[in-house]
Amino acid sequence: MQPRNMSMSGVVDLAAVKAAGEAKAKAEQARAEAARTGGAGAVPPAALVIDVDEAGFERDVLQRSAEVPVVIDFWAEWCEPCKQLGPLLERLAVEYNGRFLLAKVDVDANQMLMQQFGIQGIPAVFAVVAGQALPLFQGAAPEAQIRETLDQLIQVGEERFGLTGIAVDPDAGGSGATPAEVPAGPYDALLEAAASALDANDFPGAIQAYKNVLVDDPGNPEAKLGLAQAELLGRVQSMDPQAVRKEAADNPGDVDAQIAAADLDLVGGHVEDAFGRLVEAVRRTAGDERNTARLRLLELFEVIGPEDPRVTAARTALARVLF
Repeated sequence: MQPRNMSMSGVVDLAAVKAAGEAKAKAEQARAEAARTGGAGAVPPAALVIDVDEAGFERDVLQRSAEVPVVIDFWAEWCEPCKQLGPLLERLAVEYNGRFLLAKVDVDANQMLMQQFGIQGIPAVFAVVAGQALPLFQGAAPEAQIRETLDQLIQVGEERFGLTGIAVDPDAGGSGATPAEVPAGPYDALLEAAASALDANDFPGAIQAYKNVLVDDPGNPEAKLGLAQAELLGRVQSMDPQAVRKEAADNPGDVDAQIAAADLDLVGGHVEDAFGRLVEAVRRTAGDERNTARLRLLELFEVIGPEDPRVTAARTALARVLF
């Protein structure tokens, strides 16, 4: 499943990766705030299916695609297969519980969008991930095939862009139910233990302590940041800086050498150098080597934090070399 850029002249610009990167940074900040305030910002299940038109496409699809994969269902009232596929996609959107957002586009009312996506017949299903369009399938499809396609889409979003989806609150939206009070986990003690281990240079102990928090609270921002820092410091602990930098200078095409040097760059406070080195490694390589460099870059983003403008700039640079 390979993303592709699409010209949206006159409607939107799917190559606006910088805007998507900024939107994702804001989304990650919102998720961190929601975690601190007990889940504020979660949406009701009904909000996982939205109607989209040309005027709201950039806001409702492009910007949201920096937070969650957006599946687009192009349909029309007169289309009989659409009447079968549409309810199935809506049901799956709720079942997948925020792992993707379903945007429904009535082609009769949005001819320009239909033309810009190059759609020859409906129903047609696309996705947008971090501002990039992916054709999924056209016509009715068996539910098993649709599920497999959605699973691949979600995997692409997670592995390539770190998209974690949106929080869903089944009691939101006027249901009248009173949410059960969730007891606070023992995170303060675990986080304190992890920080103490980190200060004592016990990196394996810190890593395990942070992982213990993330098992119960995968979105805990302090644990995610601490884990990324502990893993980085653990990696550079036994490095010979002079030898690592010489190896990287002598072998610019060696991904492992560039990754090790990038780790040292970041620990030494040379954030832009670290990011630039790995973006260049991604540009130079392909296949497994490219993916290895990309994943390490995403890990280093976690160390700095999504709100940092240097991370936003590096995400933009990464998207440009990937696509």
